[in-house]
Amino acid sequence: MAQEITDADFDAQVMQSDIPVLVDFWAPWCGPCKSMLPIVGELSTEYEGKVRVVKMNVDENTETPGKFNVMSIPTFIIFKGGEVVQTIVGVKSKEDMKKELDAVA
Repeated sequence: MAQEITDADFDAQVMQSDIPVLVDFWAPWCGPCKSMLPIVGELSTEYEGKVRVVKMNVDENTETPGKFNVMSIPTFIIFKGGEVVQTIVGVKSKEDMKKELDAVA
């Protein structure tokens, strides 16, 4: 299961991570976000040790999504070495997500 993070611990959990991080920006009321939940959970398990998978509730945390111009959800941003390397917007297949993660893992 993907770990929940907040604006307060974003820097420590994502920017200072020694492995790439996939951040899932979501909200509880978002239908497409809910449809991505099983995929995000599976990716979290499959990439354990290679890519950290975390989730950020955009209703409870507004600073970080604003900083990275998250306009619609779900938005997935892959960070590596404290830099944005890929932004993925909307519902994607597990295969598409794996392609993006394999490129950075």
